Amino acid sequence: MKPQWVDYVKRVEAISRIGLTNCRNPYDIERYEELRSLSIRFMEAYTGEELERIEELFASDPGYKTPKVEVRGVVFKEGKILMVRELADNKWSLPGGYCEVGYSISENVVREIGEESGLMVEPVKLIAVLDRRKHAHPPSPYHVYKVFIQCEITGGRPMRGLETDGVGFFGIDELPELSENRILKEQIEKIFDFLGNTEKAPLFD
Repeated sequence: MKPQWVDYVKRVEAISRIGLTNCRNPYDIERYEELRSLSIRFMEAYTGEELERIEELFASDPGYKTPKVEVRGVVFKEGKILMVRELADNKWSLPGGYCEVGYSISENVVREIGEESGLMVEPVKLIAVLDRRKHAHPPSPYHVYKVFIQCEITGGRPMRGLETDGVGFFGIDELPELSENRILKEQIEKIFDFLGNTEKAPLFD
């Protein structure tokens, strides 16, 4: 489990961003800038990311600070789950990524599955909405809500994408090495509880 202070640092950065968005007093602006700078340096020390990269990530998200939304597609076939191998780390995940502006949740997951696996799908059920910081993912500069949507295959064929170089279906006892920035084994185990269980309520947190 990550130290609690990581969440505190993210909260300080969020408060500094909100202050810089709303404040007009030059002295307070200077203090909020200092808080933001300190939070970035703390995040650098803990995550191992380069300082310039963290500054770039924070700068790309101006204004009032809110959690990011990430979608992951859940596709079952013959008792196995669809996974893609990420070029970023050569490990496996459920297809998905951050939501794009202008697309709904379901439109985002359809797009991500198509781009990363070559399969055409139809969303059928909300599986879970999970707070990334409450699960054992590696540290991240972002506060992220992960939305898992179950989908049914309607067409297409398995093929690599721009960010993936492998597509496969895996049983719960034959999972490949996971990209833990994106998905955890315990999350996949909970997702498998939905296989064939149409009455199961979505998970949250």
